[in-house]
Amino acid sequence: MLNYIEDQHYDKQEIHAVPAAEYDNCSFTHCDFASADLSGYIFNECIFKDCNLSNVRLDQTSFRQAEFINCKILGTHFDRCEPLLLSFTFKNCLLNYTSFYHLDLKNTLFSDCSLQETDFSECNLSGASFKECNLLDTVFDRTNIEKADFRSAFNYRIDPNNNKIKKAKFSVAGLGGLLTTYQIDIE
Repeated sequence: MLNYIEDQHYDKQEIHAVPAAEYDNCSFTHCDFASADLSGYIFNECIFKDCNLSNVRLDQTSFRQAEFINCKILGTHFDRCEPLLLSFTFKNCLLNYTSFYHLDLKNTLFSDCSLQETDFSECNLSGASFKECNLLDTVFDRTNIEKADFRSAFNYRIDPNNNKIKKAKFSVAGLGGLLTTYQIDIE
């Protein structure tokens, strides 16, 4: 049974100062969790700001309405999280080499994020928003991006034959990212 911690603020903490627990409405600022094992932790309505969560282990970790702001989250496997009630937003985060494989991320907000070489294979990203996001070499494979908003995203390559894209929003300038699979020249 996990301890229950509510309404606490953690500032400039290392992982050893943040014990395994269920955290409710807590905030973490300037905390360094790099390569830590957060398996089994529960975060309900928590905010992570200016934190490093690179290569953190997340086996059965719960994030329910978690918010990440200005965080460095490189190589992290969110696909190992507890999928029940999983929900989060990412603002101005570095999420390169991260995996969201096979997760239900419906209506998730990614704003001003770098998602280079991130894996969204088999995800449900319907209604998700990628505002000003760099999606260079990001993988969309059998992904549901119906009604997702890519209008200000850039560097994406999405195969319309291999993904569900009905009513997704793209800018005219970004249409080339939908046509690369056809190997045509657009001028």
